[in-house]
Amino acid sequence: MHSAEPPLAARFEAARPRLGAVAYRMLGSIEDAQDAVQEAWLRLSRSPAEGIANLDAWLTTVVARICLNTLRDRHARGREELVAQLPDPIVDAHDASDPEHRAMLADAVGLAMLVVLDTLPPAERLAFVLHDVFAVPFDRIAPIVERTPEATRKLASRARQRIAHAPIPDADLAAQRAAADAFFAAGRAGDFDRLVSVLHPDVVLRGDFGSGLVHAEGASSVAKLARGYAGPERAVLAATVNGAAGAVILVDGRPTAIMAFVVRAGRIAAIDVLADPARVAKIDVSAVTD
Repeated sequence: MHSAEPPLAARFEAARPRLGAVAYRMLGSIEDAQDAVQEAWLRLSRSPAEGIANLDAWLTTVVARICLNTLRDRHARGREELVAQLPDPIVDAHDASDPEHRAMLADAVGLAMLVVLDTLPPAERLAFVLHDVFAVPFDRIAPIVERTPEATRKLASRARQRIAHAPIPDADLAAQRAAADAFFAAGRAGDFDRLVSVLHPDVVLRGDFGSGLVHAEGASSVAKLARGYAGPERAVLAATVNGAAGAVILVDGRPTAIMAFVVRAGRIAAIDVLADPARVAKIDVSAVTD
């Protein structure tokens, strides 16, 4: 038995990026996703390997069950501790993408999409993520959510309808970057009208500052809030945040905020700002600060 452990550990490590991607999509929290994957390893290490016919499928099922239980616990508590939070952002250099981050993002899951996923009931979210993102068949998802395959198909369909209006950024990252740069340039210049012109008329800003979620809608309202991010004491480092244009804001060399943009047709349609000091301190921004 002992001689079989190294190959099993190696096979688990090979599966880890995909498992992390599943868990991140399900939970929107890097730390919770890592915990779910680690728990899957503990369960695997206690299971007879010879009884597992398809290790990848077994691990995906275990991680999915762990995530489903976590989501149900959140909902049972009324999600009070998470209502005022944005999902954890994944930060890369603006001109590169870490391979493990690419796996974690799996099909460009922007922060705005994760916000919408967070509104779904747990079973709907699981059915959608496993089937639509990771191509797990409904007959394998059904036992996890304790439904028939047909009922599970309906869960995913309902989820699909709910997220159909989630803001998806334009595919051209260079164009997204140009809009983000124009946003910061207008803010630094104190040019309110130019700042408004960079924003879509129905732009939405969500900001997690640790004391609650700030929400603003409309170009004028968002521009008033956004001017503060371009103050002279703030350094703006271009970044890719969850696969889209973003920025890391530094004050005195210390990260104080992470911003993600949804750019559509050259204008900014959504801005997500994570500025909770405790959470920012936990996010790996070394790709842009080192």
